[in-house]
Amino acid sequence: MQLAILAAISFCHLLNDLVQSLIYAVYPILKTTHHLDFRQIGLITLSYQITASLLQPFVGLYTDKRPLPFSLAIGMGATLCGLLVLSAASHFLTLLGGASLVGLGSSIFHPESSRVARLASGNRPGFAQSFFQVGGNAGTSLGPLLAAYIILPNGQSSLAWFSAVALLAIVVLTVIGRWYRAHLAQRGPASVTHPTSSLPRRRVIGALAVLVALMFSKFFYLSSLTSYYTFYLINRFHLSVRSAEIHLFLFLGAVAAGTIIGGPIGDRIGRKHVIWVSILGVLPFTLILPYADLAWTTGLSIVIGLVLASAMPAILVYAQDLVPGRVGLISGVFFGLAFGLGGIGAAFLGKLADATSLEFVYRVCAFLPAIGLLTAFLPQTHGGRAHRATAPDLTTASGALPQD
Repeated sequence: MQLAILAAISFCHLLNDLVQSLIYAVYPILKTTHHLDFRQIGLITLSYQITASLLQPFVGLYTDKRPLPFSLAIGMGATLCGLLVLSAASHFLTLLGGASLVGLGSSIFHPESSRVARLASGNRPGFAQSFFQVGGNAGTSLGPLLAAYIILPNGQSSLAWFSAVALLAIVVLTVIGRWYRAHLAQRGPASVTHPTSSLPRRRVIGALAVLVALMFSKFFYLSSLTSYYTFYLINRFHLSVRSAEIHLFLFLGAVAAGTIIGGPIGDRIGRKHVIWVSILGVLPFTLILPYADLAWTTGLSIVIGLVLASAMPAILVYAQDLVPGRVGLISGVFFGLAFGLGGIGAAFLGKLADATSLEFVYRVCAFLPAIGLLTAFLPQTHGGRAHRATAPDLTTASGALPQD
């Protein structure tokens, strides 16, 4: 395992997602400054996450055939530009443009960075994905905290200060790009062979459809918390903006902790068991949350974030095991789904909140984890304990869906 590279790409994931999380964290400022309603807040999230989601599968598919080691630094450059646009935006359409640029950077960053994590994983792909993803979750959790203590006192323009974070990421990603290029030159794409799935094509497609449904459940629910949790706490419990941001930080910190847990456990006991617990297991807590007082709301949100987040590394590695040799495409599709479903969820839930209330939104979303029952239709794969002797080095796209 190339632990130094894995740590470096996880650190860059932290920096990347820290910058991106500032979009959510400054919503209270943007709402007040630009007189936005919840529908417009949802549209900002949608514009960011649509660009982040739609392009990722195409980036992954292209780089399966032609890896682009330095595209990581280029993607971070787009994120830097979006951050500067957001810091100076004075109109709603400019806010949408800045958010879209940040999403573009994310769509370039995630497929190739996930591939780097897989290449550096040795025979522990679950651990590597968790380690990689926890960097992103940690960055996401830091966003509200930094917004509470830096951006709230200094206003929207202080977003530009975080350009230093993006510049640091560009430097580190350039170093990673050199390692990646040397790795490809040393191994040679033509010498790489890829395993094929032992499952029939129909089973693979059916399993992927179930995983998409589980992703819908997870990210639609998470969207209700990441986009509207601060407003929910302010409206229901009359918290200050700073206090609400700190509560959001606690929730996102729990998401980061859950992410690092899911992958290693999946390596040991199998991905399917982790998916069962992480999706369906939060149902009792989500059902209680809309009726809880502040103390219970804080505790329940932490438990929900911890358990629900453990699903993502398990789902991603499970999908990569289903379709060997397509790590870029699978990573792009599933990271793209994560962003896209979150964006659609934010826009839909924002409109629903305007028509009803945030309390009603949380009561409706509480039933989403019941979709976890579909996990019963997932076949057992050779991942986890039974597949720890070797880990394929997936640098090209010679793998394909199995035939009937």
